[in-house]
Parts: sequence; C-alpha cells; structure tokens
Amino acid sequence: MADTPTTDVPVQNSDAPAQEFTLQSVYVKDVSFEAPLGPNLQVTEWNPQIGLNMTTAGETVAENMHEVVLTITVDAKLADKTAFLVEVKQAGLFMMRGYPVEESRRIIGSYCPNVLFPYARQVISDLITRGGFPPFLLPPVNFDGLYQQSLQQAAAQAPTDSVN
Repeated sequence: MADTPTTDVPVQNSDAPAQEFTLQSVYVKDVSFEAPLGPNLQVTEWNPQIGLNMTTAGETVAENMHEVVLTITVDAKLADKTAFLVEVKQAGLFMMRGYPVEESRRIIGSYCPNVLFPYARQVISDLITRGGFPPFLLPPVNFDGLYQQSLQQAAAQAPTDSVN
C-alpha cells in the first residue's frame, strides 16, 4: 500500500472572529511648505539646524474602518532665520476586523505609521527640493519603539490608586 502524504490543517474555532487587516488607500490629507526668505537667503555654507516633530492620530470612520494620520513637521533654521518649514499630514484608510482592543491600538499606533512613513518621507523630500533647497531625506523611524515609549509615559503619568 502506498503512503499518502497528509497535511495538518489548523482548525479554526468558529466562535473566534477571523482577523483581517488591509490597507484601503493612502493619501495626502494636508501639506504646507514655507520658505520665508526664499532666494534671498544668503549663506556661504548650508548647515541648518533641523527640527523634527511627528504625531500620529487614529479615528474610526466606519465600522472596521480606521483613518490614521501621520503628521510630520520639519523646520530648518540658519542662525535665527527660518530657511524652510514643511508640514505633511499623510493619511491612510485601514480596514481592521477581529483584533482585540489592545492589539488594535498597537496596530494603529505603530504598524500604520510604519506603512505611511515612506509616503510622507517622499512628499517632504520633494517639497524641499522643489523649494530650491538641497536634497533632504528623513532618517528611518522606529515606530514600535516610539509606541512602547508612549505607553510607558502614559503609565507613568496615570494616577495611582491608593487604598487608605
């Protein structure tokens, strides 16, 4: 008798909802570029001080649909003068179903910004170059680490319950 190969197929519990996660769309929600001095910026050496600020916001827009917005602001200063200021709100629409609340928060706070970052990075780079400034590329960002750090800060700031 010939041996027939068998494969183990995991049996799904019909009580547990299936987990689904898909990116529906990516879009620029808002963009701003300012170069107050424009071509009047007189410098002998281009060595600006770069300021970077990032925030992430998530909002439920329909059942199982979440809009996540990654806002990145970059400003470049030479001495006390602003060379440029750029802000991009890169957004994405994500369908998410079947995840526990804590896992959903982690996905929205860490995974989704990781998906959106390359798009925002490209928009910022293009705006700065089109503004007549030398090429600029944002460094990679560890959104998992930033999310963990925000959880730790929230836990440290949470009031502790004490029983007298």
